[in-house]
Amino acid sequence: MFGRDLDDAEAWVADWSAAVSARAEQARQLAARVADLTGAATGGHGLIEVRVDSTGALIALRLDDRVTGWPAARIEHEIMATLRRAQATLTGRVTEIVASTVGVDTETGRAVLTGYERRFPAVPGDGDGERRR
Repeated sequence: MFGRDLDDAEAWVADWSAAVSARAEQARQLAARVADLTGAATGGHGLIEVRVDSTGALIALRLDDRVTGWPAARIEHEIMATLRRAQATLTGRVTEIVASTVGVDTETGRAVLTGYERRFPAVPGDGDGERRR
C-alpha cells in the first residue's frame, strides 16, 4: 500500500537534494569567480591607468610623468573619472559570470547583479574613447 508512495517520496527527496547541491556548487563558483575579478580603465588620453578589485577598491594606479604639468584639480578629476569607469566594467563582467553560473533570472543572480548595478552604475556619456578592460 505505501510501497509506491514511499518510493516516489524517496525519489523526490533525492532529486531535491541533488538540485540543492547543484545550486550550492553554482553559488560557490559564482563567489570564487567574482572574488578573482578585476576591472581596469585608462583616462587622461592614456596618461592614467587604474585597476580595481571585485569590490571596486583601487588596487593599481599608474600616472604618466606628463600629468605633472596638469593642474591638481585636473589630475584629481581624471583619476576619479577613470576609477568610476574601471568600477563600471565590473557590472558587465559580473553579469557574464552570473549568467554562466547561477543564472541572471535566479534570486541569487538578481541579488548579485542589483548590488553591482547600484554600486557601480554605467558611466553616462562615456564615449570619450578611453579604454576599459
